[in-house]
Amino acid sequence: MTVADVIKLIKEKNIEWVDFRFADLAGRTHHITLPASAVDEETFENGVAFDGSSIPGFRGIEESDMVMMPDAESVFVDPFTEHPTLNVICNIYTPEGERYDRDPRSIAQKAEQYLQQTGIGTAAYFAPESEFFIFDDVRYETGMNRSFYEVDSVEAAWNTGRKEEGGNLGFKVRVKGGYVPAPPADTQQDIRSEMCRLLNEVGVRVERHHHEVATAGQGEINFRFDTLTKTADNLMKYKYIVHNTARQYGKVATFMPKPLFGDNGSGMHVHQSIFKGDTPLFYEKGKYANLSDLAMYYIGGILYHAPALIAITNPSTNSFKRLVPGYEAPVNLVFSKGNRSAAIRIPVAAVTPKGCRIEFRTPDSTANPYLAFAAMLMAGLDGIRKKIDPRELGYGPIDKNIYELSEAEKNEIRSVPASLDEALDALETDHEFLTEGGVFTKSFIDHYIEFKRGEAKAVSIRTHPYEYALYFDC
Repeated sequence: MTVADVIKLIKEKNIEWVDFRFADLAGRTHHITLPASAVDEETFENGVAFDGSSIPGFRGIEESDMVMMPDAESVFVDPFTEHPTLNVICNIYTPEGERYDRDPRSIAQKAEQYLQQTGIGTAAYFAPESEFFIFDDVRYETGMNRSFYEVDSVEAAWNTGRKEEGGNLGFKVRVKGGYVPAPPADTQQDIRSEMCRLLNEVGVRVERHHHEVATAGQGEINFRFDTLTKTADNLMKYKYIVHNTARQYGKVATFMPKPLFGDNGSGMHVHQSIFKGDTPLFYEKGKYANLSDLAMYYIGGILYHAPALIAITNPSTNSFKRLVPGYEAPVNLVFSKGNRSAAIRIPVAAVTPKGCRIEFRTPDSTANPYLAFAAMLMAGLDGIRKKIDPRELGYGPIDKNIYELSEAEKNEIRSVPASLDEALDALETDHEFLTEGGVFTKSFIDHYIEFKRGEAKAVSIRTHPYEYALYFDC
């Protein structure tokens, strides 16, 4: 869509407001809304000014002026606003007209450009499987003398004995018993269907939706793959629609990796492949899982750099509550065909040459999608450039249930970092693969590490409620 097309759309749809949006370092959306009558071609040339010092992880107050530069190809009509509103995703620029090196979307675009510069391929395709919970109630508080959280769901296993208005109708979802049960156990069929309708309406092509494994309302919606930046844009739309549709139903959605203790968490398995023109580069019939050498090297790059990569793909302290054995979380740095206990799975069922891909199962949706997809691509490209063979480095393949291996066999398998601080330590020592082609800058990485260490410290210095259970009577 051109700028002229956008202006035409504003008139055709009787748009009253134009909403300019961008993602911060953590992947949260921010916006400024202008009257449609004030938006013209010059708006797309000059951008929309905002205060960067008020955005976590951006600039200091001494250099706070920044500019949102709208991308005409990213527009969509907001399905939730009472007044007709057109949303536009933006890149961030400095007042001097330079791309801001901490702008996640610009980093994603630079990663795509770098792929083309290498001559390896022309496009990288991504497809995330982003899981979420829909709760009926959420409350939390942290203070000097008080710290707690409490969530509730009509589906939750802990509510089998609860008195409910109109009577308890049963059919609660068992712990780890929520994978694709039919209604009435699945109470969220209509909510997810409405989410899918709205996703299709804003141009995100839905492929399917279903209930996920955990109790208390875990779900998943899959949408069609696309190129790196477009997929990241679509994931931002996806989260926006999931959050707001849940609210319209009087519920609340969260993409937090581990909101519940003792059940499966929410991941973001990321399928990815590289094409050169119309030619898929990951397929070679007859080899292991029909993977080409290039695909194998890509896997090698992901697994070799995984400890550092995870600082970007799993960037929260809560991420590592999910990355523990026993809850189907991919904590093992190995690859396998069809094996969901491996960090990288190669889907083999009903796969065509163009559908041949790898699935990195470790990430979660606290990741900024622009940064996460860009970092994964850079790790994979480093593997291709350096011909990092995962088989030679002991990363597999392992085609059996890793959780059922003997302790001696398990000890031979490398695991993901145990904490956000460990992942940040790895990123501190292993980041050169990200700075190739100027995709990520060293200053960005340093700032990112400092920003995330602040989060980790803020959690670590606070008294945990469970510490009272352990130590209060000492």
